[in-house]
Amino acid sequence: MEPLTLVIPTFNEADTIGGVIREIPPPYRRDIIVADGGSTDGTQAEARAAGARVIDAGRGYGRACALGAGAAHPSSVVIAFMDGDGADRGDLIARIARPVLYDTHDFVLASRTRGAREPGAMLWHQVLAGRFAGFGMGALYGVRFSDMCAFRAIRREALGSLDMREMTYGWNIEMQMKAARARLRILEVPLPYRRRGGGRSKVAGSLRGTLNASTRIAATFCRVATSGSGRGASGR
Repeated sequence: MEPLTLVIPTFNEADTIGGVIREIPPPYRRDIIVADGGSTDGTQAEARAAGARVIDAGRGYGRACALGAGAAHPSSVVIAFMDGDGADRGDLIARIARPVLYDTHDFVLASRTRGAREPGAMLWHQVLAGRFAGFGMGALYGVRFSDMCAFRAIRREALGSLDMREMTYGWNIEMQMKAARARLRILEVPLPYRRRGGGRSKVAGSLRGTLNASTRIAATFCRVATSGSGRGASGR
């Protein structure tokens, strides 16, 4: 079994979370943590039945990711993250985990926009947001990302050094910006992306959710961009 902890933040994902966990290949099932934000639909029970540890994380996407990482098995050297809606290809986790496990990279994330996407898997504004964010990070740090996908793996020591503070949907872009600024060895891997397996997206499923997430991402970008200076190394 690989020395990796997989963190899955959830909120009312009972329809999908069991399948998400069971799709993870056996070598990567050593420590799966579902960081739940107070689900009322049985998500926690479904996750435990599928073999995951469940922690009560409270509300906030970034908070769930942070608490999940903090609860990782003591011997895990890599922390991976993915969503619980069934859209990420958990069976392909090795593609993002192995470069970190084999110490060729410190931070690897999936790119939905560079990979094959099922029709309707991403809305146009999600694709555009990833491109704008990637352009901004390229201008600031010399590292060009194409996406802000939740499916990612990072060396545990490196994650600890980033001083992550964002407890909302800005978590992903904060990690990418700080990783680029810290000159981590970064790799973006094109991976296929599916439509969510059930339920309704908390972000793209409503105008309110989209505006809330967009506002938090933009605010995080501005905060991180103005809290440090200098260009990082180009992505590898």
